[in-house]
Amino acid sequence: MKNATPLNRRLAGEISALRHKAGWSLDQLAAECGVSRATLSRLEKGETSPSLDILGQLCGAYGLSLSQLMLRAEDRFAAHVRGADAPEIVDPNTGHARRAVSPAAPGLRAEIVECHLPPDTDLVPDNPPEPAGETHLVMLDGALTVTLGGEGFDLTGGDCLRYVPPGPLRLSTGAKRGARYLLVQL
Repeated sequence: MKNATPLNRRLAGEISALRHKAGWSLDQLAAECGVSRATLSRLEKGETSPSLDILGQLCGAYGLSLSQLMLRAEDRFAAHVRGADAPEIVDPNTGHARRAVSPAAPGLRAEIVECHLPPDTDLVPDNPPEPAGETHLVMLDGALTVTLGGEGFDLTGGDCLRYVPPGPLRLSTGAKRGARYLLVQL
């Protein structure tokens, strides 16, 4: 771990701490998240940096969002979050883009993520994180059908859908129109 950045060292420690807190062996975590035991071992030792895919798989196993995991590795939060400092993560398979507008931080309850879903997309998260409290989906523009636990909601610009952990979730856009929305999680 001697060549690792301070953030990578803290992230390695957090990955290990989460596994120990869950009471899992490396083999159990590998089975939960689909990442090899050898890779997990190297990550926990800080011998390698995790890819976004691997971080996503770990987050799914622990029921955390990516920003919640990164928060655990941060020292403190910044009051001013510059748009240029919030990288956009794009799923290459769906085109679903997410940007932490106001990432989770110690001492703050809310997290705000800006999302873009291209036209003709049907997204069913494999392991959606379960927020501790509520989620508000605020449509900025476009059209989106959200199915929560079997009930469908058609949303357009200006609409808001509020829910607590919903069970099965599906986000769908039509053939001609995508969606841009905010997720506010408390």
